[in-house]
Amino acid sequence: MWPFGWKGASGFSARSTAEEVTHGVDGTGLTAIVTGASSGIGQETTRVLALRGVHVIMAVRNTDSGNQVRGAILKGNPEAKIDVMKLDLSSMASVRNFASEYKSSGLPLNLLVNNAGIMASPFMLSSDNIELQFATNHLGHFLLTNLLLDIMKTTAQESNREGRIVIVSSEGHRFAYWEGIRFDKINDESSYNSLQAYGQSKLCNILHAKELSRQLKEQGVNITANSLHPGSIMTNLLRYHSVINKIGNLVGKYVLKSIPQGASTTCYVALHPQVEGVNGEYFMDNNVANPSSQAKDGNLAKKLWEFSFSLTDP
Repeated sequence: MWPFGWKGASGFSARSTAEEVTHGVDGTGLTAIVTGASSGIGQETTRVLALRGVHVIMAVRNTDSGNQVRGAILKGNPEAKIDVMKLDLSSMASVRNFASEYKSSGLPLNLLVNNAGIMASPFMLSSDNIELQFATNHLGHFLLTNLLLDIMKTTAQESNREGRIVIVSSEGHRFAYWEGIRFDKINDESSYNSLQAYGQSKLCNILHAKELSRQLKEQGVNITANSLHPGSIMTNLLRYHSVINKIGNLVGKYVLKSIPQGASTTCYVALHPQVEGVNGEYFMDNNVANPSSQAKDGNLAKKLWEFSFSLTDP
C-alpha cells in the first residue's frame, strides 16, 4: 500500500473516500449489479453509485438484510434507484437462477461489480462440493460474469457507453499457496490453510480479470475488466478470526481504512472517466498498482479460465 496521504497519477490517495473520487461524475442512465451489497464495501459502493445516478441492483444472499440497507439508503437519498435480488455465489444453481431472472427483467447492464466474498473460513465445501472460498470468491463470480456478458455486450453496443467489470481482489493474493493455484488440490482438506486458501481465491480474481480483459480486447468489445485491492478494512470478512478482529478493533483507527475509504477504489474503477479504456489492470488506493508475478502470468490466467469453465459448464 502507498503511504496513506500519497497521491498517484489519478490525484487521489488512500485517504480519498468513495464520494470524493466520484464527485462531479454523472452516472445517470447506467445500470449496475453489486454483489455482496448488504454490508461493508458493497453497501457503501451501492450508496455512492446510487448517489451518482446509477440504477443499482443489490445482489445479496439475505434479501431481508438487503431491503433494510436499501431502505436506509433511500432515507438519505429518496431519488436513489435501487433494487434487491437474491444471489448466493457459493451455489451455481443460485447464480444461474439470478442470471435467468435478470435476463427476464429486460434491464440493461453497464457495470458489474464482483464484490462479495468470504475470508479465511474453516474448511468447508459448497453445495456443489467445491472448497468454499474458491467457490464463493472466484467460481461464483466467474459463472455470473459469463452468464451476464451477452447483456453487457448488447448494452455497450446500444448505449455506445463503455461497460465495466470490476473484480474486488486483495493484496492477500500475495499469500496464496506457493504454487499459486492448487488445481489438483482444490478440495484437499488435509493440506488446507484458511489464509492461503483466501490468498488463492484473491489471486484467481486478478487472473480472471486479466484473461477476461484479453478476450474482450480480442473480440473488440467495448467492455473493460479490472481488479483491485480495496485496502485493509475492518469488515465482517474477519468473522472467522476473532483474535484478528479484536486486534483490528483496537488499532484499526490508526492503520486501517474506513469503509468509505475502502469503497473508493471500487467506485473509482467503476465510474471515473480517468479509467475509460483502461483494461486488465490491478488498482490500489485509486491508482494502477503492481500485483505479484503470479498475478501477471498470462498462461496461469488461461489455465485458470479453462479449469473454471470445466467446473461451471453443465
